[in-house]
Amino acid sequence: MPTRILPIIVLAQFACTSLWFAGNAVLPELIPQFHLEASSLSHLTSAVQLGFILGTLVFAVFTISDRFSPSKVFLVCALVGAGFNWSLLWAEGLSTLLLSRFLTGFCLAGIYPVGMKIAADYHQKGLGKALGFLVGALVLGTAFPHLLKSLTQGLPWRYVIWATSGLAVAGGLSLFFLVPDGPHRSRSSQLDFTAFFQIFKQKQFRAAAFGYFGHMWELYTFWAFVPVIIALYAEANPGVTLNNPFLSFCIIAAGTLACIGGGYLAGNIGSAKTAFGALAISMACCLLSPWLFQLPLPLFLGLLLVWGLAVVMDSPQFSTLVAQSAPVQVKGTALTIVNSIGFAITIVSIQLLRSIQVAVAPTYWFLFLAIGPALGLLAMRRLVRGR
Repeated sequence: MPTRILPIIVLAQFACTSLWFAGNAVLPELIPQFHLEASSLSHLTSAVQLGFILGTLVFAVFTISDRFSPSKVFLVCALVGAGFNWSLLWAEGLSTLLLSRFLTGFCLAGIYPVGMKIAADYHQKGLGKALGFLVGALVLGTAFPHLLKSLTQGLPWRYVIWATSGLAVAGGLSLFFLVPDGPHRSRSSQLDFTAFFQIFKQKQFRAAAFGYFGHMWELYTFWAFVPVIIALYAEANPGVTLNNPFLSFCIIAAGTLACIGGGYLAGNIGSAKTAFGALAISMACCLLSPWLFQLPLPLFLGLLLVWGLAVVMDSPQFSTLVAQSAPVQVKGTALTIVNSIGFAITIVSIQLLRSIQVAVAPTYWFLFLAIGPALGLLAMRRLVRGR
């Protein structure tokens, strides 16, 4: 395999997933312009997730990434997704903002899981390390709009949208022209509607999938609320001045290093043990969250950084476990199905956190995120024991 293939896939994944949180990054400007409520953060995030879920369901049921060239699917979704992200510039209110984010999320279903499928088609060995780089690119892409927002302080919020749409176009084109279909691709020639249900009959697959679902309960809710956590700390400590967009970028983007490091660690101790350890650490951070806002600034940022590292370190290893335990002819569909269910869980988690805000003090909001990791750790016992 040419050494250039993985870096190109990684860069394309980074460029295209910058669409994910573009709306979140510019939300402070959207709120006064469209007279939105503060709860719009959860609605905008859920709209993207809901679009992604519907997209992954369509891709999974019609086995699109297994029947058609994954590079072509990636290109089409990158170009169309960039267009829908760009349509945010013509939004006229909350309904059109949500529609723009929903359609962008739908297109991301042909980017994130399809990118993993392409990587899996090139790597029979070392898949955990390869997906570590790939999910690291997703993390960096997700965080990137916050960095853009920090760097364009004082400029119109539209610059962030233009930049992320342009990146997505460049990413889609580069992958299409430079990455042909992988040597280990097993093409499915016809529709197989039973694939959606058959893969869950395998015990190893179920253990990996349910562990991933517990991880997803926490991941995107944490990412969406990182700016909120930082704002709550600033509110509880009036003498502290914080650059919220830049710190949000750093906390989320730190997960890139964790994904890459986790890939190397998985090469020594296995994907299951790596994912289990990271999930346990992130659960501990959830349980420690009530004390976050009382800590001195260095400790607050330190704990938040550890949380940002642990919360996503297990993600590529779960994808590796899913890909390795799925039948080869429906590997792309299996990854897509698990992504679809996992992202459906993120909507429940995000909306639950939004709904408890009136009845529960902010100090205790993030304790609810521990539910997912706890259940995920229980589901993974079979994998860690190797049976």
